[in-house]
Amino acid sequence: MTCCRISWEIGRQIGVLIDRRGRIEYVIAGDQSEVVIPSLGRIKTGAGKLKGLRLVHTHLKNEPLSKDDLTDLAMLRLDLVTALGVGKDGQPATVYTAHLNPSLAAPNPWKLLDPAPFQTFDFNFGEFIGGLETEISRHDSRREEKGTLKAVLVHISNLPGIEAEERLDELSELARTEMIVAVDRAVFRGSPNPRNLLGSGRVKDVVVRSMSLEADMILFDQEITPAQARWIGAMTEMPILDRTQLILRIFARRAFSADGKLKVELARLSYALPRIGTKDDALSRIRGGIGLRGPGETSMEIARRRIKDRISAIHGKLKKLGLGREQRRSLRKRSGARQVAVIGYTNAGKSTLLNALTKSSVLVEDKLFATLDPASRRIRFPKNMEVIFSDTVGFIRDLPDGLLDAFRSTLEELNDADLLLHLVDVSAHDFEAAIRTVEEILGRIGLAKIPRRLVFNKVDLIDPAMAENLARRYGALLISAAARTGLDALTLEIASELDRIAVEKTRQAVFEE
Repeated sequence: MTCCRISWEIGRQIGVLIDRRGRIEYVIAGDQSEVVIPSLGRIKTGAGKLKGLRLVHTHLKNEPLSKDDLTDLAMLRLDLVTALGVGKDGQPATVYTAHLNPSLAAPNPWKLLDPAPFQTFDFNFGEFIGGLETEISRHDSRREEKGTLKAVLVHISNLPGIEAEERLDELSELARTEMIVAVDRAVFRGSPNPRNLLGSGRVKDVVVRSMSLEADMILFDQEITPAQARWIGAMTEMPILDRTQLILRIFARRAFSADGKLKVELARLSYALPRIGTKDDALSRIRGGIGLRGPGETSMEIARRRIKDRISAIHGKLKKLGLGREQRRSLRKRSGARQVAVIGYTNAGKSTLLNALTKSSVLVEDKLFATLDPASRRIRFPKNMEVIFSDTVGFIRDLPDGLLDAFRSTLEELNDADLLLHLVDVSAHDFEAAIRTVEEILGRIGLAKIPRRLVFNKVDLIDPAMAENLARRYGALLISAAARTGLDALTLEIASELDRIAVEKTRQAVFEE
């Protein structure tokens, strides 16, 4: 009654956040249409748990709970949201209440209780909240037992609709590689907001939609800046991943060699370094000792210094490993063997081709980035020509600079290649974009001058006449590494190209002398 009277007198909504012991944690003064809940970051929740706070606030026009009220309930995992309608002379009128659905099932993650007059409203909160949280915890446990994570995919750009959907298709494949199922996708038109990426309204809509679909996380196709990550993190406790983080997770899972693991760690630390700075009152505590000047080091400064030290140590280890690779390359050069590197967009079939040509057993999976650690195999061609084939990590569009730098040493194998086989999955509807991506990355890492031959793979999955037309248009060879067709013609073409390249190198050497 007091809140309603004060709210009526000042013409503003009044709200209080109350814990389960009945203590008032926050008092909020809003405007005529809403109250803004302060940051609750210091109050953490676990899996299957609610925040332990309920919001009770006034509505000046005795109106039902608004969409913002229900969104706050879902995003902050509040125990309850209650609106007290303000009637004549500031007296309480109608009570509107909502709580989360135990299953968070569609169409909405909340449930509205029947409105009731204030004078007759009777609600046993203590008994109710215990049962609600038990049901939510039980439901979350059943979801965890299934073992499969679910995500909502989000893309924002001014790209044409088809290109935006292609980007989300690729993000969905990346998610599948990491055993994450895409349950929904959203495309927003416009440019990413430097501060909050989508804007508060869109972010809230995405979070509520994710909860309705029982998604475990939200995957953004764009790389999220540190400022955007802090802003979104302040709005919801739902896990947020961007495209770069997802690729790093895949790399971390699939790197097996010492070299590959170090490169993955380097990339993850480089990504994390500028993102240390989430606002937290605990970080202001000083760690200086007696007799030291100044406030000492904050927890953030200590974390940054440790990451920088680790990055420096990793660079040193990679340098030593690089010397070993250089020695092995020198031995291969002295042996006189020709070197051919298979490059291409991820999941183009590079490992399958290597296995087919060299009768090897390199890991092959219908997933993106199935191969991270380079593999080399020796094969003897006609005329006693020895050729070393190397499989490389697949390329992908918009590869972040930090990721490219971390794996640059892996791509050093390409520097000594006599010929690059640019393998393309011609059955992919966006294979032309994949070709452009590979060409662009080759230019970024300084390998565009190495001779290369375009090879269209998976021709058994498209119409033969279309395959022939595409081969003539792009000057490409047609093969199917999985069906092992066209490999004889490919072998002859590689031998011919290597002979031609050797002749040109001899002419160039004579000319320089």
